[in-house]
Amino acid sequence: MVSDVDQRSTRDRPSGDGPATRRHTDQGLERKQQLLDAAEALFASGGYGPTRIADICETAGVAKGLFYWYFENKESLFAELVRSVRQQLRRAQAAAMDDDADPVTRLRQGTEASVRFMAEHGRFFALLEVERHDQRVAAVLRESGDVYVQDAARLVKEAQTAGLIPDEHDPTLLAIGVLGAVAQFSHYHRTGRLKMSIDELATFVGQWTIQALAAVPSPAPSLPAR
Repeated sequence: MVSDVDQRSTRDRPSGDGPATRRHTDQGLERKQQLLDAAEALFASGGYGPTRIADICETAGVAKGLFYWYFENKESLFAELVRSVRQQLRRAQAAAMDDDADPVTRLRQGTEASVRFMAEHGRFFALLEVERHDQRVAAVLRESGDVYVQDAARLVKEAQTAGLIPDEHDPTLLAIGVLGAVAQFSHYHRTGRLKMSIDELATFVGQWTIQALAAVPSPAPSLPAR
């Protein structure tokens, strides 16, 4: 979760020379988005591996030669797609948070927004579940996971500092739990194993997460050495 997604993580900024650093006209950005949208649909329906660049270009209505103006290869397109969805999620979280609310409330609001966003982009997150073991895409997925954890950990730390949740545990550890809850509840809903509306689920996960953080146990004392 973030409080200001306009201050982008350095991980969201391209570096070096090549397609990632080129400035595009409005028409160019539209073409690039067409490629990303086509790729997302094809990856979701046919898988990352079998989908060819030629298939993406044909679906997007873009000449194959133009593809390489925007992307170095299929892997870089996939990375851009993941980062694009990541930014959309962070914006959705930020839009849902009340800037004047306490950090626990903002954490709950961001959690609820995350559940709703994952439902709205169900095909994309289903794709990530299938492809996460592919070494070609694993690195970019780990990168996004780290960003999500850092965002949540900042709010957890703020809540601990304010005395709203116990501070015996590392904020990053608790943030991993928050994201795990969002991911698992969303997965069960997406696969039809939770029969409830997405609004009901979002409210439940938000409340469940905050209650879990408030009730987190203190670390167990170390046993004496024998």
